[in-house]
Amino acid sequence: MYRYDAYDQRLVDERVAQFREQTQRFLDGKLAGDEFLPLRLQNGLYIQRHAPMLRIAIPYGLLSATQLRKIADLSDQFDKGYAHFTTRQNVQFNWPALEDVPEILAGLAEVQMHAIQTSGNCIRNTTTDQFAGVLRDEIADPRPWCELIRQWSTLHPEFAFLPRKFKIAVNGSPETDRAAVRFHDIGLEMVNQDGEIGFRVFVGGGLGRTPLVGQKVCSFLPAQHLLTYLDAILRVYNLNGRRDNKYKARIKILVKALGVDVFRERVEAEWAHLKDGPGTLTTEEIERVATHFVDPDYAVLDDADELLATQQKEFPGFKRWMDRNVQWHKKAGYAAVTLSLKKVGYAPGDCTSAQMRDAAALAEQYSFSELRVSHNQNLILADVRQDALFELWQAAKASGFATPNIGTLNDVICCPGGDYCALANAKSIPIAEAIQAQFDDLDYVHDLGDLDLNISGCMNACGHHHIGNIGVLGVDKKGEEFYQISLGGDSGLNARVGKILGPSFKAIEVVEVITRIIDVFVEQRHDNEPFIDAVERLGLTPFKERVYASTH
Repeated sequence: MYRYDAYDQRLVDERVAQFREQTQRFLDGKLAGDEFLPLRLQNGLYIQRHAPMLRIAIPYGLLSATQLRKIADLSDQFDKGYAHFTTRQNVQFNWPALEDVPEILAGLAEVQMHAIQTSGNCIRNTTTDQFAGVLRDEIADPRPWCELIRQWSTLHPEFAFLPRKFKIAVNGSPETDRAAVRFHDIGLEMVNQDGEIGFRVFVGGGLGRTPLVGQKVCSFLPAQHLLTYLDAILRVYNLNGRRDNKYKARIKILVKALGVDVFRERVEAEWAHLKDGPGTLTTEEIERVATHFVDPDYAVLDDADELLATQQKEFPGFKRWMDRNVQWHKKAGYAAVTLSLKKVGYAPGDCTSAQMRDAAALAEQYSFSELRVSHNQNLILADVRQDALFELWQAAKASGFATPNIGTLNDVICCPGGDYCALANAKSIPIAEAIQAQFDDLDYVHDLGDLDLNISGCMNACGHHHIGNIGVLGVDKKGEEFYQISLGGDSGLNARVGKILGPSFKAIEVVEVITRIIDVFVEQRHDNEPFIDAVERLGLTPFKERVYASTH
């Protein structure tokens, strides 16, 4: 993983000192609230329903065991002993006191972490596939490119106050998209064209009030031109994006208003001033960053097929876990393991300080002291020996990480919702917990196959409800919480926004509605047909007929 040099550390340390002084001036009444607002936002600090919320950056979802342990320590010292992992591969404290935030940031700086640009109208944390660099289906490891983007975008003076927040994602696999790149302001797909690595560039994707799939603006961008082309896109947006209405300020609205062809022409015109200029990536710079992402010291092993077959036959629970939580690695004898943060009865994505310390210890023992965070709100050990999987499974069970539900209906994506967020119209966490409790028969859930269920507490769509195979959106009706259901969303290569099923439901009805949707699927699916394919084949009508037959 990337390690700070002296320049990186000085930048972060000075940012902490700067914010400490700004916070003290605000607390002393020497800095007005509207003056403090942009300062706290660009240091990751929100004011939520009950307390401040601090969002901590985990660049492209990669962190060390030491860093995770520090987050655990800080959560005990300054919060309530837990943290929440988000769909942006970051982590949040929900209960810090304002006067303690500079101390938290100082503690993070000790382990090369920060909260810079995790909020505000700037370029946010660049995200990627949680299995970057370890699976066999990649063109190349996207992490060095994420790091180059991170260094380019951090405190970029030209893009510090954009019309609206800005998100970039990178995907390294041509076979699948685990980073939802078509639903980002800029989505980058790695491409190998005649032996040359480059990027297919999508612009204008996003969720929120106006969910849109990103439009392709460049079929092949040579890798050395990545940053200058990003510069050109951001300049066009910065100059032309709306600032009079925050609901129409995202780049997706600009792309839609201009049309992708006109937008592309403007980007190309701006790029003409930048291409082959000082921002062009040199081979030396690409290699400098790439040296931080070399393979760990893998042992020379064979795949442990016979051992694993015997263990799975003897322990059916281990087999279920292997089927759902383990991915085969590019390196013989290794596997990537997802530690589930979706145990029934717990808020999706939440992790106690004790669990964080346990996860750090597991990373040290089994995965070269590194972890990943997925946009599905789980933790990943990316480099586990296959002959240690059974032992890891037993240890993960003891820490509550071994629920075999990854990719299933029970692997719910969920925002904090009305329990915490001041923007939310409705609670998300109780709905997620109720659905998980209803579908707690893991054999049944496994038989359903892959199924994404995403829940958001408001139209800002932090829970990605638009792109869940089943999406649940909390809405307010005269002070009462209702929930709108959509079907058919897909965050992958066949990216599409789900279609609203019909009128919304009371909270007490949601579990029954989801049950009826699943019943229709089970009754009418073809052999082993995935839920998303069944919805596309059947359309909404059979689901509507069943759901609304007696609920309204």
